[in-house]
Formats: sequence, C-alpha cells, structure tokens
Amino acid sequence: MRRVFALLSLLLTGFGITAVEAAEPRIQLASLETVRLTPSPDALIAKTLQDIRSNRLNEALHEVDRVISMRPDFKLAHLIRGDLLMARAKPLSNLGAVAKASPQSLTDLRDEARVRLMRYIDQPGPDMLPRQILQMARNQPYALLADASRARLYLFENVDGEPLLKRDYYMTIGKNGTDKRNEGDKRTPMGVYQVSDQLPKKQLTDFYGAGAFPLNYPNEWDRAQGRSGHGIWLHGVPSDTYSRPPRSSDGCVVVSNPDLQELSQWVQPGATPLILAARADWVDRAAWQEAREALLKRLEAWKGDWEARDAERFLAHYHTDFFANAGRGWADSKRRNIQDKDWIKVELKDVSLYLYPGDDMAYTEFTQHYSSDKHNGVTSKRLYWQMQNGQWRVALEKSIDRPTNYAQR
Repeated sequence: MRRVFALLSLLLTGFGITAVEAAEPRIQLASLETVRLTPSPDALIAKTLQDIRSNRLNEALHEVDRVISMRPDFKLAHLIRGDLLMARAKPLSNLGAVAKASPQSLTDLRDEARVRLMRYIDQPGPDMLPRQILQMARNQPYALLADASRARLYLFENVDGEPLLKRDYYMTIGKNGTDKRNEGDKRTPMGVYQVSDQLPKKQLTDFYGAGAFPLNYPNEWDRAQGRSGHGIWLHGVPSDTYSRPPRSSDGCVVVSNPDLQELSQWVQPGATPLILAARADWVDRAAWQEAREALLKRLEAWKGDWEARDAERFLAHYHTDFFANAGRGWADSKRRNIQDKDWIKVELKDVSLYLYPGDDMAYTEFTQHYSSDKHNGVTSKRLYWQMQNGQWRVALEKSIDRPTNYAQR
C-alpha cells in the first residue's frame, strides 16, 4: 500500500496538500459524465487514480489500459501505466521514474497529472455558483468560464438567467501563464470576451485540430489599457495529440479535439461569452445573489438618474478615470444633452452581468432602448465598472447603434 499511495502523494506535490489531508480525497467520476454512453478518457484517468488510492492495482491497470485503447496518443496515460507496473516491484521516487523522456517533458506530464487529479479533489459543491457569472441574457444560451489554476473550462447553460453547470473540460493556457499585456508574451488574457467567429477544420492547419473559435481580444478595456496582441482563440490540438500540458500554448485556450467537437454543439459566435480567470470563484447562493443585486442596483440607479434628467447624479455614476480619458468636454456635452430634454425613457433588455477576475471590476452588456421628446434609438451597450469609494462606477462605455427596425425584434 505504501508503494501505491506514494504515487498519489507525488501527484499532489506542489498543491500544498499532504498525503494525510488527501487520505479521503473527493475523487469521483463527474456527475455530468453520466450523460455519456461511454466514459471519457478524462473520467477513466480519474477512476485510475481512485483505484490507485484504494490499492486496487489490477483495476487501475485495467482502467488505464482502457484509456490507452481509446486514445493511444494520451501520453499521460502511458506514464501512469508505466509507474503502476513499476510500483509492483519497488517504491516510486517520482512520477515518471520509469519513463524515458526529457526532463521538460516529464515536468509537463507531471503538471498535467496534478491538475487532472485536482479536478476531482478541488471541485465546487453542487450548490455553489460561479461568482464571475451573475446574470446571463436570454440571447446567451451558454457561457464559458476558464479557470487557469484548475486547468478547467466550464460550460454553463442559461436557466432563467442563472448559470447551470453543464460540462467541464481539461484545458491548456499560455506558456507564461495569464494576464496578457503584449504581443508575443505567450500569456492568456484575463477578462470577459465574446466568441466572435467559428473557423472549421478545413480552413485551418492541423495545428488547430478540430477547429477554432476566435475571441474578441483585445476588447475595449484591453485597448484602453494599452494591451496589444491578437489571435487569441479557443481551439483543438494536432491530430497526433490527445492533450497538451497545462501551460503550452502561445496564449490561446486549447482543449482536446473530442471536447472541441462537443463544445461546438453549444458555442455560438456572437452569443457565447468566455470569461477567462486566474481562478474561478465559487460561492454559495446567498453570496452570489448579494453580488448580483449590488451590481443590478447600480445599473438601475444609473438608468433611473438618466430618466429623471438629474445630470449631476447621473454623472456621479462615472469613475474619475472615465472623465480623464473622455475629456472634460464629454461631461459638459452629456449634461447639456440631458437638461435639453423634456422627458427621457430608457429601457434595458437582454442584460448580462459578469465580474472580471479580481474584486474591483465588473462588466454589463445590454440592449438599450432610448426615447425622449427629441430622439429615439436602439443601442447595444457595454459598461465596464470599477470600484471607487466602495461603489461601482462606470470606467468605460462602448455603444453600437442598431438599425431602426431592431426595436421591433
């Protein structure tokens, strides 16, 4: 047993979790796997680790052999199989002790083993909600949340505006981690992005695998912060590869080809947001509702003061950095515009609410139906909010006018 349990302990190295703390880890097949007729390689690897923990070597070998028969290109499965065979003869000094590979390759595979195992130990409870997704608009049937620390890509279904976890997938990010700032820094950006297009396999080289979904990086906030770069995509892997190490892309989010093909059922260009976070924040319903209501309250107050034609109260909803970037003339123009109207009516439809990574920034998107005694219009609007003096204030505003007949849709 000591020889076998050593493998589990080695996998946990680097996560601050001791073998004692992991004596009864929550390793289990994902409940969502039950919808699949055949367990995925990801689930079978988890079952292998569960068998290792329980000293069921024969069962573990059987499971990992099933993985290899399904995906002969799954390098991690071969590594674990070799260690399982060696564990019968002597204690393991390190994961991959019997493998003949470069030190970097072994390090990459060990990292992959750790994050795959952590998927089943450090997973959110069934009643927890993602704090980064506070409200999904009715025109957003699905949303994606990428958790860099867990190397997981979560797919949520929109159920009456709330996110319901539907699937999760192992993913790869940039070689140098997160917080992309410059062209070529090999980092994955953090923020709220939109899937802007879908590129089929036939339009791409084999490097991108089963296809790609380009993201709108850099978005308005990135450009305002001087961040550069382009070509951040969600895509697959080469045809001779099952998965890549957790940090091995040039900044893109990468999943296996079977997972990308499955995701293609739900991901829709122009309708699917992707929130990229260093670590997803899972909270109970009370905390989630509190964060949601706080942001909704500020949005409603912004709208209400505009309709009340109270220019000073309306302008107080904007961050001091907003005025610095927009210039003094913007506030004067907005003040005159509001005071020049006899009445104003603002209706917000298809409102989505997301929190940026960290605690001091939020993102709202909606369709704005504006009418007054002098002007009518329909606008798609994005507001980027930042905390200032304990309140959400608009730090950046982006508007896109819609055709006149859009209001009738």
